[in-house]
Amino acid sequence: MKTRLFYIIFLVFGLTLISFISTGQVQAALGESADSVESDQKALSAVRKATKTSNGYTVHEIRTETLIVREYLSSSGIVFGIAWNGLSHPDLTPLLGSYNSEYQKTMQKTKRQPGRKHVRVKTDSVIVEKWGHMRNLQGRAYVPDLIPQGVSVDEIK
Repeated sequence: MKTRLFYIIFLVFGLTLISFISTGQVQAALGESADSVESDQKALSAVRKATKTSNGYTVHEIRTETLIVREYLSSSGIVFGIAWNGLSHPDLTPLLGSYNSEYQKTMQKTKRQPGRKHVRVKTDSVIVEKWGHMRNLQGRAYVPDLIPQGVSVDEIK
């Protein structure tokens, strides 16, 4: 009986670990190239729903059953912003790429304000905003220096 319980726990732990490892590499990272959009779609087992070109940038939208991720690419093919909405916020580690450590340090210093449903973390290089309510969580992350000229931050949504 104890051996069977041990195997079940080991199996659950192993599957959980595999899912974290595989999802840790699925998101496009800010400041990286357009190649990451294709790899995101495959890694998430997602469907690319739309590609829209507007005002000097392209938006690639991919969907899973619980999450929609929109990746904003400049005309030079660099990801300058990412927005999402779904049942939960995605893991920001792969989304932020090289900006993640800066974000994590600033987030640790940011005091949580009870009752606030909007979180905004601004570092020297990146801005991350999260908001929403149960079953409709949203957010965006962008690098102001990479946003193409003539594009408003409000377009990242």
